[in-house]
Amino acid sequence: NTNMSSRKTAGRRATTKKRAQRATSNVFAMFDQAQIAEFKEAFNMIDQNHDGFIDKEDLHDMLASLGKNPTDEYLEAMMNEAPGPINFTMFLTLFGERLQGTDPEDVIKNAFGCFDEENTGHINEERLRELLTTMGDRFTDDDVDEMYREAPIKGSMFDYIEFTRILKHGAKDKDEQ
Repeated sequence: NTNMSSRKTAGRRATTKKRAQRATSNVFAMFDQAQIAEFKEAFNMIDQNHDGFIDKEDLHDMLASLGKNPTDEYLEAMMNEAPGPINFTMFLTLFGERLQGTDPEDVIKNAFGCFDEENTGHINEERLRELLTTMGDRFTDDDVDEMYREAPIKGSMFDYIEFTRILKHGAKDKDEQ
């Protein structure tokens, strides 16, 4: 097809697509694995019909379930922010800008907190090892050993509040203690 006008729109579409690709390739670097896993879970909850894409109806149902009553214009505007169909990568990109500032430290603490029934800030190291090696992206025993090597463990209790701080800010120097 040598028609000028159709070639022009094709060219424009390609640059939009490239821009979208560039934006999405950085988005995974904005978040750590734990956050990405949480967003994936959120994506799956929003994708009400489980087709791998979020459409206007999915958005509406999800927002309604949070007690919001989104207008059609609002949903349209949200859908129009995406340069293409909203798959998971696109979802991360769109929400990434809004969600930056969700503190990964809190996210990590809350994840550990789920297994800390008494809310002490500590989890028994054997129990944690069992959880890490049997759930989700399973750790190997070596992975756990590696993690425990640097971890604050006192009397067989893993201090996840301190561990999270170390993850985020690095270990204190010996003279800082």
